[in-house]
Amino acid sequence: MASTSHSGGASGRIKTAASTFYSDNLPLITDTRKVMGLMKEIAVDLEKDKQSDMVKELEDAVVELLDISEDFAHFSSAVQSVADRYQPGEELTDFRKLFEEDASKLKANSSSDPKKHPLIRQFKEAVWNVHHEGQLMPGEEQEDIVMTSTQPNILNMKCPLTGKHVTELVEPVRSMECRHVYEKKTIMQFMRSKHSRIQCPVTGCPKFLKADKVVCDPLLLVEIDEVRKMDKGTDLVEDFTMLDEDE
Repeated sequence: MASTSHSGGASGRIKTAASTFYSDNLPLITDTRKVMGLMKEIAVDLEKDKQSDMVKELEDAVVELLDISEDFAHFSSAVQSVADRYQPGEELTDFRKLFEEDASKLKANSSSDPKKHPLIRQFKEAVWNVHHEGQLMPGEEQEDIVMTSTQPNILNMKCPLTGKHVTELVEPVRSMECRHVYEKKTIMQFMRSKHSRIQCPVTGCPKFLKADKVVCDPLLLVEIDEVRKMDKGTDLVEDFTMLDEDE
């Protein structure tokens, strides 16, 4: 894929096409997550029937599906990132190379091992709890449990600049470098106010920010929606607890 156009409208058309591509991909990514949730429920039923071999096959399939889904999301983000910074020039633009380079960087900065992804941890935990609820899974120690069945795949639950919870952000964006999440308008103003290299405002983060590397990747909206659903589930538990206390 290449371009020799020098008209001002070329970059605008490319940005529009990339935005459409990005938006059209969101439902597919969301549906993929729903399929993985359904596969987890099937695995639980199979475990109840002591069909361990089939459970293992289903787990392997979920790992593969997750890996493909994240690669797809990274590529979608790369297309949008490249389009946002594209300017027509004298030389042919190798878009395929740019897309692949950005997608590779995104993959390198995310969890590279699908087997350690929170969704896989949740899958294994759900299966394990069928016969061993309340017990640690093999190879785990109490102090080593970092990810639980309710931990999302988002590094910071609040924007470091606004203090808002991720579910309250108007335009959430995430750094491709460190994976931290911010409110778009606020982080962009923060970067414009600096005259040197801009370090991520999350306390202790050593990474530096670039405007074209702070984007709303497809997985971010899906993961925020998952956090929102988890929070609703927690509220229901708290409501029932209060009811028991009142009685």
